[in-house]
Amino acid sequence: MEPQLQTIGIRRSGDVLTAVIDNPRSRLNTVDGQLHEDLTALFRMLKREDQARVAILTGSGDAFSAGGDFGWFPTLKDTAKLDHLRRDAKQLIWDLVDIEIPIIAAINGPAVGLGASIALLCDVIFIAEDAIISDPHVRVGLVAGDGGTAIWPLLVGPARAKEYLMTGNPLTAAEAERIGLVNRVFPADRLLPEALKFAERLAKGAPLAIRFTKMAVNKLIKDALNVAFDSAGGWELVTFLSDDHDEALRAIAEKRHPEFRGR
Repeated sequence: MEPQLQTIGIRRSGDVLTAVIDNPRSRLNTVDGQLHEDLTALFRMLKREDQARVAILTGSGDAFSAGGDFGWFPTLKDTAKLDHLRRDAKQLIWDLVDIEIPIIAAINGPAVGLGASIALLCDVIFIAEDAIISDPHVRVGLVAGDGGTAIWPLLVGPARAKEYLMTGNPLTAAEAERIGLVNRVFPADRLLPEALKFAERLAKGAPLAIRFTKMAVNKLIKDALNVAFDSAGGWELVTFLSDDHDEALRAIAEKRHPEFRGR
């Protein structure tokens, strides 16, 4: 039985399942408590998927997912809530990597922060030519504790990963393809048709061979997560409680540059 998701739509077509991130409270599909909960439930469900042979993950409207909801962050200033979030966040990422069927990320618009990590941890990444991808945790005084410190270095190497993770600079679709962060760039109106065409190609392949090949490659990703995730997640919690993070949120609300003091 499929979970009842409030912020993610699921549709099936033959052997392909398409999940559409669609947060009714945010036109940019920012991650609030409900979307975080629904993503966790979606990946838990896909781990046990026994009908579809391939999944597509995309966003509705103008964005894939533009990262964390700044209005949600202040509600987490409590160690019990943060610890609950830490455990859910780890389960979300571990379940995503443990899904056996191939997942194609179709990045239709901004994929930011957690949105970027989820897209990059999929198996094949297609992106619309007008979309951007970035991990700007540092710009709000946080460590990228949601898997970014593991997957970016695997895809583009440590030096480039540190450049983008330490600055939070966004990448255009063309630049992301050039450095190997994504697989293919398409015009926006061709993104989903191309993702579906590729999904149907995989669905016609030998299911066991494809699934087991994916699982073998994901051993490398799981090794990287085992090395980096808990450390990055712990440091993210520390920075979540920092004055610098509070200052970043105030600066955003007041439309000014933050003044970070390292505390």
